[in-house]
Amino acid sequence: MSENEQKSKDFIREIIDHDLETGKHDHIHTRFPPEPNGYLHIGHAKSICLNFGIAEEYDGLCNLRFDDTNPSKEEMEYVDSIKEDIHWLGFDWDDRLYFASDYFQQMYDYALELVKKGKAYVDDSSAEEISAYRGTLTHPGKESPYRNRSVEENLNLIQRMKEGEFKDGEKVLRAKIDMSHPNLNMRDPIMYRILHASHHHTGDKWCIYPSYDWAHGLEDSIEGITHSLCTLEFENHRPLYDWFIDQLDDVYHPQQIEFARLNLSYTIMSKRMLKQLIDEGYVDGWDDPRLPTIKGLRRRGFSPASIRHFCKEIGIAKVNSLIDYAFLEHCVRQDLNKTAPRFMGVLRPLKVVIDNYPEDQVEYMEAVNNPEDESAGTRKIPFSKTLYIERTDFMENPSKKFYRLSLGREVRLRYGYFIRCTDVVKDGDEIVEIHCTYDPETKGGYAPDGRRVKATMHFVSADHAVDAEVRLYNRLFTVEDPAGVKNKKFTDFINSDSKETISHCKIEPNITSLKPYDTFQFERNGYFVIDPDTTSDHLMINRSVALRGKWKNFRHQQKK
Repeated sequence: MSENEQKSKDFIREIIDHDLETGKHDHIHTRFPPEPNGYLHIGHAKSICLNFGIAEEYDGLCNLRFDDTNPSKEEMEYVDSIKEDIHWLGFDWDDRLYFASDYFQQMYDYALELVKKGKAYVDDSSAEEISAYRGTLTHPGKESPYRNRSVEENLNLIQRMKEGEFKDGEKVLRAKIDMSHPNLNMRDPIMYRILHASHHHTGDKWCIYPSYDWAHGLEDSIEGITHSLCTLEFENHRPLYDWFIDQLDDVYHPQQIEFARLNLSYTIMSKRMLKQLIDEGYVDGWDDPRLPTIKGLRRRGFSPASIRHFCKEIGIAKVNSLIDYAFLEHCVRQDLNKTAPRFMGVLRPLKVVIDNYPEDQVEYMEAVNNPEDESAGTRKIPFSKTLYIERTDFMENPSKKFYRLSLGREVRLRYGYFIRCTDVVKDGDEIVEIHCTYDPETKGGYAPDGRRVKATMHFVSADHAVDAEVRLYNRLFTVEDPAGVKNKKFTDFINSDSKETISHCKIEPNITSLKPYDTFQFERNGYFVIDPDTTSDHLMINRSVALRGKWKNFRHQQKK
């Protein structure tokens, strides 16, 4: 390993290296454990890339395990969506697809073990009473009046809970630890709740369901996970993770390691807040291209390679920070520049008539598909008497630094000819058409006499153009951290200009070779993608990113 590679190691990989070198482990086994209660976002992508990436680097294994311990919020729709997103990102779990619910019987048996050891008890207190008895960071908690029930009574009650004798919330099973512990998570945490709800994976077999804290470590242990990688909010839960496993006989003990979660500027990562945006109509569903969901990013045209590169470049840290959204766009731009084919598309068309071009003539100019990839080859684009150019490429009374088309000025058409504007047609104050002449000696965009022009413009042949609806997306919020502004709702900062829809754009005919989710570059306009709602008679296109961005340094500001 080179010196640079050693320096690039993050603290998790350093721990893994040490564990392998000292013989603590002879292999590496990680897991990605999503809850099937919503759609994945780019924060989950960071965890996916970390867990599957480490397994790949160390020739190890990575499981996909669904933490399905709360049937009231979970659905098979989310299971299927998560599997699809992971595959799209480029990872696979092979035959290692698991569900926490696969281990419900084992977890229950382990719970009985703790009850028999006098380390768990059934509590009849209400949720409000349990919360009140918990205490605060500065005051110890108060023991439940049911804390000292006998082992026999607790075994009887937990069995009757399992058999469905009691109502929802009537009783819980709690661990017996320490109600004065400085870590509130250790103050007799709940292990099981009663919930008479059908489960997407186990049906109506169970009516008691394990808490996340009780289930998490057991799932890792049963699967033989060597390193359980979690985000920082679980750091205070690690003592409980360890305590539960330590109380059980002959149970394998994984190592939990916490890392900083991904916080991205000008967006939000909370599932609850994302759902609120959808429910209140601010966005058009979980795959809205303005959202940081994997499905939204895909619909926007962000490539799996660019997201993987982004996750690699931001690295793994121990301190939360805010990553500039512009850096994500930079990674997308870098990838698409190398891989996206080029097309010409006019978003706001202005008709151009070349008066001295033959009436019925059509020429096909050879255009490069991708200057960054010679193997991409070339394509033929039509050139005819009537064309469309961008409305912003013409100015009747040009400013000093405007170098594109205006009356009397000559410009180059990409892959075409030099043209010179001779006349302007208006409807009131609006320019509806311009007339030009062309120089037939400048085919291909070069003048044999060596004269130069200051602008090269793209165009589309009017007779061959394909109509399209194009959506231009911008940041969804107007401030970097919309959820972190005191005394304000995050929805107060919705950007009213986050989406602009343009109808009747004119696109070169080669665009019809693409299919939904195919990405490409409109020369001079940015990177785009074919929207999945496209039909044979309605082409819909989304802008991914502009050709140039404002990113300068992704080494971001620390959260304050």
